[in-house]
Amino acid sequence: MKIAFFDSGMGGLSVLHHAMKVLPHEQFVFYADEDNVPYGTKTKEQVQDYVDKAFRFLLKQDVKAIVVACNTATSVAVAKMRSLYDVPIIGMEPAAKKALDMDGTKRVLVTATPITVKGRKMELLIEKVDKDHLVDRLALPELVTFAERQEFNSPAVTDYLKEQLAPFDFANYSALVLGCTHFNYFKDTMRQLLPENVQFVDGNEGTVRELIRRLRERNQLEEQTPAVEYFYSGRRVTDDSELKRLEKYLSRLEQMYRI
Repeated sequence: MKIAFFDSGMGGLSVLHHAMKVLPHEQFVFYADEDNVPYGTKTKEQVQDYVDKAFRFLLKQDVKAIVVACNTATSVAVAKMRSLYDVPIIGMEPAAKKALDMDGTKRVLVTATPITVKGRKMELLIEKVDKDHLVDRLALPELVTFAERQEFNSPAVTDYLKEQLAPFDFANYSALVLGCTHFNYFKDTMRQLLPENVQFVDGNEGTVRELIRRLRERNQLEEQTPAVEYFYSGRRVTDDSELKRLEKYLSRLEQMYRI
């Protein structure tokens, strides 16, 4: 059986990329909802409909677990999906607690999409973990657009990040949380703009760790010939140019993995 990874677009490849490193003998399905990306600027109802459609497709692909490798989809749709489908569903949330635990005295900036930043799930998370009111939030929706067209490192990306990060005095911060999986593609530009005292934190490692725990509970960790199938909104990716596009994303992630 396979492990499914689902995202609005190409951001979720960062979670798949990590899973492929720690689960080298599993088989994976990656579903990018390229017809409807980005999710972060859509309504809650729209996102729930998109996610439900993806789940119905993925459950026909012989999957043993679904990783919702999208913070936005997790924040607005995972609870509903768990009520509808009897399969392990592993969601993501911005790693605010992990970031706070790294220092405990300096501030933390959580970056995400608008729907995640403003969502009730985020409010509850911050209320739970941020007892000293150290967390600030910032929506960076344009990074999703940049990532989807593979514009990773350009003057436009740098100018956008400079403008958005300018209001914050990063001498007072210990971490920047990458609360959207698309944001992992821009760590090099962010590193150039931020002082060394600011560390990057994302939820990929914790998400994959939870996936492993859930599969181990069910005795479903397997030794298989590794393979990945890719789908765009339910259409299997077979075109050479698109497969090369996906390889370019994974190559970029390998570079960012060490930052």
